[in-house]
Amino acid sequence: MAGSRKRAWYKSSGERSRLVIRRLYCEACDKIHHELPDILVPYKRYDAESIEGTVSTPPRTEAAVDEATIFRWKNWFQVWVAYAIGCLRSIAIRFDLPVEELSESPQTVLHSLGQYVGMEEGWLKRAVRSMTNLNLWVTDPFRISGRTALE
Repeated sequence: MAGSRKRAWYKSSGERSRLVIRRLYCEACDKIHHELPDILVPYKRYDAESIEGTVSTPPRTEAAVDEATIFRWKNWFQVWVAYAIGCLRSIAIRFDLPVEELSESPQTVLHSLGQYVGMEEGWLKRAVRSMTNLNLWVTDPFRISGRTALE
């Protein structure tokens, strides 16, 4: 173990909270990793529930955030979801996991994502956990979209 650090985050009510995140040393890759709880999405300041509720169709939660934050979440999600579906499809194939077959073609990207993590509340947590546990989380959103930071 390599200690811990404090991490601030915001609940959907807008209330700021603090967590103590464990730092773990990995001998295999010679790096320190942070053990992030399910309530958070890597590199996001608000809880996964707030983000999930905002990007769901139709939105199902009222988060105490400004319009600019909601706009950024929706833009992030549009780029991230295609990458996430590819990662989850790869995980399902790699580990021979069952995938929910849809009776008709998916109506939204959330339906496609739901094949792998379900559509009930908590789908964002489940997708994030699967991807981060297999080291598939991309920290730079421009790498997902194929753009560069200068474009």
